[in-house]
Amino acid sequence: MASSLLCETVTGQSMAELRAARDAAVGDMVELRLDGVADLNVAGALQGRRTPVVVTCRPEWEGGRFDGAEEERHRILAEAMALGAEFVDIEWAALNGIHRPDFGDIVTSDPSRVVVSSHDFACVPDDLDSRAREMRSHGAAVIKIAVMPRALRETLPLLTIARGGDAVVVGMGEHGVATRLLAARFGSRWSYAGNGVAPGQIPAGRMLSQFRFHDVGPATRIFGVVSSTALHSFSPVMHNAAFAAGGINAVYVPLQTTEFADFDEFASALGVEGVSVTIPFKGDALRAASAADDLTRQVGAANTLRRRKDRGWEATNTDVAGFLAPLEQAFGRPLAGARASVIGGGGSARAVVVALLSRGVHVTVHTRRREQAAAVTGSLGAEVGAWPIPEGWDLLVNCTPLGSPTRRDESPLPGGPFTGQLVYDVTYGEGESRLLREAREAGCRTLDGLAMLIAQAERQFEWWTGQPPVPGVMRNAVIGGKRSVQCT
Repeated sequence: MASSLLCETVTGQSMAELRAARDAAVGDMVELRLDGVADLNVAGALQGRRTPVVVTCRPEWEGGRFDGAEEERHRILAEAMALGAEFVDIEWAALNGIHRPDFGDIVTSDPSRVVVSSHDFACVPDDLDSRAREMRSHGAAVIKIAVMPRALRETLPLLTIARGGDAVVVGMGEHGVATRLLAARFGSRWSYAGNGVAPGQIPAGRMLSQFRFHDVGPATRIFGVVSSTALHSFSPVMHNAAFAAGGINAVYVPLQTTEFADFDEFASALGVEGVSVTIPFKGDALRAASAADDLTRQVGAANTLRRRKDRGWEATNTDVAGFLAPLEQAFGRPLAGARASVIGGGGSARAVVVALLSRGVHVTVHTRRREQAAAVTGSLGAEVGAWPIPEGWDLLVNCTPLGSPTRRDESPLPGGPFTGQLVYDVTYGEGESRLLREAREAGCRTLDGLAMLIAQAERQFEWWTGQPPVPGVMRNAVIGGKRSVQCT
């Protein structure tokens, strides 16, 4: 399989809405969700279509919006078959005796145009293999299995299901996004896109442009971002644009997880070659690496991993250089001798401390619990400061998650004091964080984490590929695409 097809799911409350969405679709195929259409006309839904369709009328008992009698739903799908729909989706539960009437006659009327589907919106069931065998026993051309993984590793059984070449496999929700983007690597005949019609769906336009869906095949190299909030990251926008501009057959995907070991198992199975690592896994990443440079070991945290020939990980930290690049431009005078207050107790804070000390800055670390600050400073030569933060700093740096994309209105220092020269918030997101807004209003100069994100990402890209990104491509991509980063 060179690449998988992209099937765009469309629906509407009326036939006018359904047809408009169908005609605006940009996928290779369109799934026409007829459930929920008030004035449904099957012939009208099919007439004038420009791409192959999968006709679906999903009942409420399988996560859809059809609440009528099963006899009426049978009539709708049978009519779609009779009118020549390229595919008709029949739920496995409508064939295995759980519901009546039995829809088997639709399957036998032309198995080559039938998708037998199964959905579990709660988990990944233990009987996937036997379920797939039973679904295949009905003779349909395609089986579709959609499940709700609670971790990245729970998507791996789908690899086995899809080996037969007749399956569409989907991991729904935040932990299943990679199955949609890497459908060709999972062996899925097609992937589903859409505007949140199902959990974890991504708009088709974004899958095609940002993730270069049609370019992903068995030889495509896989990179990604590992984080507890990966779906909000701007990194895929930048790295995928850089891969495209550099002519590199690679894709960069969000890998959201709550456990580093979960990512590691997934990455080993899929052959992931490199990742960016963010909160809260930078310490885990260094501990998992079999090799790391001296700077990364000094920081005690890694924000970048790449695969070694022995299949182990090699670690580095591009946060130090990425942090300094925009700061040295924005500070307005040499950093040596300046007084910096750093807020935070994690890997990012330690990287910032190392960076500032390398420029001769007097650094004090502040956390609500003194032992957290002490763990960051370690033997680096920085001081542990008081909480709340007193006046007397020239540079204030926020290295906490407060202000991140899902927490823009939260501040580690509500109300200040903002008596210094520059406030640098290493978080980024839509608009100003509360910290930067209040600091600006108090007369401080401000700098957010977007410039740092771009600078450190450029270094990651070169470390992975051996070549620098095309100048400006990452910055232009993130500025142009940051309004469409979340997967619904």
